[in-house]
Amino acid sequence: MITLFVGRFQPFHKGHLRDVKDALGFSEKVVIGVGSSEEAGTAENPFSFEQRSEMIQRALHDANISRFEIIAIPDINEDSAWVGHVKKIVGEFDLVYTGNAHTKELFEKAGVPVRGVRFLKGVSGTITREMMEKGDAWRKLVPKSVAGYLENL
Repeated sequence: MITLFVGRFQPFHKGHLRDVKDALGFSEKVVIGVGSSEEAGTAENPFSFEQRSEMIQRALHDANISRFEIIAIPDINEDSAWVGHVKKIVGEFDLVYTGNAHTKELFEKAGVPVRGVRFLKGVSGTITREMMEKGDAWRKLVPKSVAGYLENL
């Protein structure tokens, strides 16, 4: 089974790492779909696709995870066409794994099986970005390799 794990990964945090590990418990491979891939340099989307891809690769390498692929998924801002847009870019997958209610709704409406992620209490991209603005407490929310990478940007 191939699982599509969709997110923005702004930045890739410990919750995302656990999600990938969980998905590999029921999948042969996880396709990590990096949403809003064209966005960068804003408060909500500070990191480029290339930076997010590098964070993901470093974290998964350190966790000895190799059964994954990273694919950029740019926004089209059209809900009715978004699932088809994703399928065209990603190719075949059997299940969508997401923590986003809107993503879940769109894929389920299109007849694609969806499984919800387990949220890690106190960890999210929003919380991490807010903490990054205030100081260094954010480091505990991301894998060590991601913290090291972000410190050197």
